[in-house]
Amino acid sequence: MQNAPLPPRPAPDPKKQMSQFITIFIFVFAMFVLFDQSLRTFLGTAVGYVLEPLVGLNGTMPVVTLFLTGIIMTALSVVLRHFFTDYVGQAESQKIVSAFNKELQKARVENNKYKIKKLTEEQPKILKKSMDMSTSQMKLMPVTMLAIIPIFAWLSVWIGGLDPATAVVNVPWASNVSLVASNLLPNWVLLYSLISIPFGQILSRTLRYFEFRKRLKQVEAKAA
Repeated sequence: MQNAPLPPRPAPDPKKQMSQFITIFIFVFAMFVLFDQSLRTFLGTAVGYVLEPLVGLNGTMPVVTLFLTGIIMTALSVVLRHFFTDYVGQAESQKIVSAFNKELQKARVENNKYKIKKLTEEQPKILKKSMDMSTSQMKLMPVTMLAIIPIFAWLSVWIGGLDPATAVVNVPWASNVSLVASNLLPNWVLLYSLISIPFGQILSRTLRYFEFRKRLKQVEAKAA
């Protein structure tokens, strides 16, 4: 008796393949910018024609330049993610996963084998929904990286071109800190992160609050 033929594999999704190709290409490009000094200099110099007049301040106030650049870069990244993020879907997915895990844990504590079996059968579907939501967020990474990489390249070139005396700043925990010196990471990167991360969190939470408020008003309007 001959074995039944295997079902044909589903045809690859061209959109998914293109998305994966773009993601890989941008990651490779980011690595080249990170390790290739000539490429980083070329890209940073090109971007500098726009950013230098806006936030360069003639190299006289590097901390202010880092602050302004951090705001621009973080705002671009957060706003791009905001317009392509389904906050309600994320909240629903997290709530479903949390409730499912509680029910599964309860069934195991009670040794309810029938319930464990049923929940275990449903677990792949729950995990797939959560994974789909995470995947949709990962698709935004190439877009945000396209905004971040050139600005970081410019900052690297700009900081490297500062007068050594100007590149020394005072921070709350130390005096006479050289921005070009390194402590695991260059000091200017650490200072930039200290400025941009809190701003990004505040902006992201603010946009999320207004998005939920907008959706709540829409629900109330439909119910009225």
